[in-house]
Amino acid sequence: MKFQRQRREEININLTPLIDVVFLLLIFFMITTTFTQESHLSISLPEASTEARDMADEVEFIDVVVGAEGQFSVNGQPLVTSDALTLKRAILKLAGEQRDLPFVITADANARHQAVVIVMDVAGQLGFSRLSIATQKAGD
Repeated sequence: MKFQRQRREEININLTPLIDVVFLLLIFFMITTTFTQESHLSISLPEASTEARDMADEVEFIDVVVGAEGQFSVNGQPLVTSDALTLKRAILKLAGEQRDLPFVITADANARHQAVVIVMDVAGQLGFSRLSIATQKAGD
């Protein structure tokens, strides 16, 4: 007796749904991605001849001292009040139009953090970029 064997079908994995999902994910990420385009302006600044300034009036750096009670002093001159407007006026009077001066913040260890943040905020508003905070060596 001869038995017929049943034919076995080959087992295949259908990749079509997998490819569809991958393409959908690719399209989703392409659409939701934001591209930033940076642009730079080329500026040629005008030149002007000015009179020489008196070097005795020039300031080498701006030093703002924050005391333990939150009082401010700019280059050794104590301020009447400890608010941002008074500090801004004192710095503008001292620096004039110079914004490339080093700006040093020296704060007492017991000074409130808010007072130091006020000084940093005023320096940022006025356009000073060379900001540093004075520290003391450990053990001194």
